[in-house]
Amino acid sequence: MAIILIICYNNTMEIDVKIDELTNCLIEQSTGNKCDTEYRLIDKIDSVKAKNMIKDGWKFDWSKPQENGYFVYGLFIKGEKDIEGLIAFKHIKEQLYTHVDIVESAPHNIGKNGKYKGVGAHLFAIACKESRDIGNEGYVQFTAKNGLIEHYKETLKAKNIDWHIMYIDSYGALDLIKKYFSEV
Repeated sequence: MAIILIICYNNTMEIDVKIDELTNCLIEQSTGNKCDTEYRLIDKIDSVKAKNMIKDGWKFDWSKPQENGYFVYGLFIKGEKDIEGLIAFKHIKEQLYTHVDIVESAPHNIGKNGKYKGVGAHLFAIACKESRDIGNEGYVQFTAKNGLIEHYKETLKAKNIDWHIMYIDSYGALDLIKKYFSEV
């Protein structure tokens, strides 16, 4: 189960997602069944929809990243409409990387009794794939919560820029892309 919390440190969002498993799909925890996934760009999330999401257990106001120029993508079980996780990122083409602002697993996927595991890494794979597709060679940068830096190094092959700003290089990105997307 991916546990994702968002913490603000000096107006910088820190990503606090525990990567529970690297799988090529999502795994339903109660049955062990593997579920194929797809992802989609999420249309405009207005403040009313964002407030309703928070009432439903989402921790972050997803209208804010869109207001700041970030794309928001949702992860879905193939053919389903329920969102399993969200990620917000924007491409910094002049510096050849993609910046991840926020990552969140759907409320029903959080905790040891969460419905699916594999959400967190899958969301990072989406950012890496989109980064590569746009010409940024898969490079993804994000700010990690201090206690998870070593975890991200191990699971995502992320590297430090400074004490908590991290990046996934083209090699780590390609590994994630190959794991989650069969067309590569």
